[in-house]
Amino acid sequence: MTITVEEKLYEPLLFPGLTWEQFKTLEPMLDVPGVRLSFLDGVLEIQKMPGRKHETTKGRIGALVEAYMMAVGIDFTPTESLTLESEIGKVRREADKSYELGTNRNQPDLAIEIVITSGGIDKLKAYKRLRIPEVWFWEKDKLSLYALREQEYEQISRSELLSGLDMALLTRCIMMPNHVQAIREFMSAIA
Repeated sequence: MTITVEEKLYEPLLFPGLTWEQFKTLEPMLDVPGVRLSFLDGVLEIQKMPGRKHETTKGRIGALVEAYMMAVGIDFTPTESLTLESEIGKVRREADKSYELGTNRNQPDLAIEIVITSGGIDKLKAYKRLRIPEVWFWEKDKLSLYALREQEYEQISRSELLSGLDMALLTRCIMMPNHVQAIREFMSAIA
């Protein structure tokens, strides 16, 4: 498998062997524009903010998911890349996109990750510690969905939170070359 220049530029840097307290001490010094921090099991991950492919895919998925929720009347709040952390779980993570479904929620119900580069901390393990009910990964032109069951994630073929969402339609529209055309086709199909 060939790694593109963009993928190489955005590979995360990993620093193992830190305690939660050491991470919290370093965090303010590393909180700079263009850098995203994650922490899990003593490993600090520093990642340069994503490039064009990542951001345009994230925007497309967000637009389609939000169009669906509005069309079917789901009350939601986009929490975007809200920083989630748990001192007890010793974890910090920012989703690429996230949503609270309903009102007065304490944390997102759905987290979406756009995977362009490999490596880094185990994102699913991080979300498990944060107790996020559903997590989606877009990787290599494919959606993989996971639902939290008791203490583990189970891979699912359809969203349980957005149960009427046609995943084949969503995937097809994510991959279309024209953003506006993708939104129009999606909207006409769900109307």
